[in-house]
Amino acid sequence: MMSVASDWSHGRIESIKGESTLAVVIPARDEEGTIGQVVSAIAAELGEIVDELVVMDSLSSDRTAAVASNAGARVHSVADVRPDLGVHPGKGEALWKSQFVTSADVVAFIDADLTEWGTHFVLGVVGPLLADPQVVLCRGFYDRVLDIDGDVTLEGGRVTELVARPWLTLFRPELGAIVQPLAGEWAIRRNVFQQLHVPIGYGVEFSTLLDVYDEWGIDSIAQVDLGRRAHRHQNIHDLSVMAVEILATAERRRARTAEPAATDSFSADVQLARLSEHRQWSHRAVPVTERLPASTLIGPAD
Repeated sequence: MMSVASDWSHGRIESIKGESTLAVVIPARDEEGTIGQVVSAIAAELGEIVDELVVMDSLSSDRTAAVASNAGARVHSVADVRPDLGVHPGKGEALWKSQFVTSADVVAFIDADLTEWGTHFVLGVVGPLLADPQVVLCRGFYDRVLDIDGDVTLEGGRVTELVARPWLTLFRPELGAIVQPLAGEWAIRRNVFQQLHVPIGYGVEFSTLLDVYDEWGIDSIAQVDLGRRAHRHQNIHDLSVMAVEILATAERRRARTAEPAATDSFSADVQLARLSEHRQWSHRAVPVTERLPASTLIGPAD
């Protein structure tokens, strides 16, 4: 199922929401410069639709939490949510832990570093789930604005085009029509997300897509054209780390298909080597740990 954001107007979402509840979760780490406008826009424009507006603060060292709270969000530090389960830095960890502090039927995830966007991002990704009970996951896609030293292009999403989509072409060609499999704006039914293993880092979007496809099939996945999106971009060395996380996530699922016994969560780091301009080697740990499905852990800790 493919649609465009204009299909999901504020009025239409109000009319089809019914008794369903909606949470918007924003994972954030050191995003005090942008988090305020993201939260305040959602609170002001979608307040009567969004039942829970939550920022998951991923061990920030700046004023992200305070800015988000002042803008109207309920803020949780990942360190304070189920501390009995430990804590990791990483986007996936923040999304995984949000399951313990939200209760809505549908959960939409929105990135914290957006600079060119609109609240139609939220309406667009939740619309297909509210309209069609067969849809369990909706992914956004958009023209991704890339600004390199003032040279603005629409060639953002480098890991998407160089890693994720080529992997899908080779190993999950049925998902080849998913425009941006790593997009940070997406929505999912709570009862589905709670059944999934969740990588603690950037692999969370890819793992969710693959796992939903494998378990519920292609007809359970929708995507919506959200227009244009701009955000803060990472340097090429950080993107290498992201690429390793994506490949680890994907390869683990390919192995699981071949050998169903290989389904347990695991905790590990791999080392990414880099040769500097001074011809010195450095090694950066890349976490590829995955969390157990939240459904196995939901409930108060002793």
